[in-house]
Amino acid sequence: MAEARDVSVVIPAFNEARGIAQTVAGLKPQGFAEILVVDDGSTDDTAAQAEGAGARVVRHPYNKGNGAAVKTGIREASSPVLLLMDADTQHDPAEALKLIAPIGIYDLVIGARALGDQSALRAFGNAVFRALASWLTGRPIPDLTSGYRAAKRPALLDIIHLLPNGFSYPTTSCLSMMKSGHSVLFVPIVARARVGTSKIRPFQDGFRFILIIFKIVTLYAPLRVFAPIAGFSLLTGIAYGIWNVVNFDKIPMGAAMLIQLGVVVFLFGLISEQIASMQDRR
Repeated sequence: MAEARDVSVVIPAFNEARGIAQTVAGLKPQGFAEILVVDDGSTDDTAAQAEGAGARVVRHPYNKGNGAAVKTGIREASSPVLLLMDADTQHDPAEALKLIAPIGIYDLVIGARALGDQSALRAFGNAVFRALASWLTGRPIPDLTSGYRAAKRPALLDIIHLLPNGFSYPTTSCLSMMKSGHSVLFVPIVARARVGTSKIRPFQDGFRFILIIFKIVTLYAPLRVFAPIAGFSLLTGIAYGIWNVVNFDKIPMGAAMLIQLGVVVFLFGLISEQIASMQDRR
């Protein structure tokens, strides 16, 4: 069971001067080993506000992205357990101990928000992502995109090369941990209204989230993606061929191509599964 003195808090921040001091001040009384703010090339006084509130600040010379700031924090942190949170005050510091307490039994603990804590558009998008990720991983995922989480630092270092530089690091880290066999726990939290405006672009970043879900699942369990596509193509081709034989006494080229496509996709899936297994053994 992790305790506050074993924890480095990592807060990525880009132009969050309005909320960062309040976030750091809420964490200070809990006795964490360090509070590390990664200023991702802010053009306001985010760094000064964070330092004034008592945080250690690491600065990027220019804006690299939320995920890049998180990766810098993972590398720079000095403790065996990390608490990752946003700088915009939507994550309540009082709930931090709920997330770090199970670390030791679990490798990653994610704060799962209720649907009512999100805007209608974001709640709908997250519901789609959760349903897709849950189907592909074979495990219910209450919240795929929450940035409030605690994890063992060595486990994060194992997957740090997979984390993107943009806003998709929560999705990538969750799926990578689950598919690589780490123990993951979801703990209910309450998300508060953020200070300032969100930097996430719903449509562009939403498309990236879907691509990342397929990328990670394909990396660890390719047949979860290839097998349904192959099965659909194969069964459609067979059904189309049978219908044409019954009605026109011939098998059309389209049916033959669908059957061939199903076989080829399945064989690609098998090869990808073998490659993934070799990566795991390495």
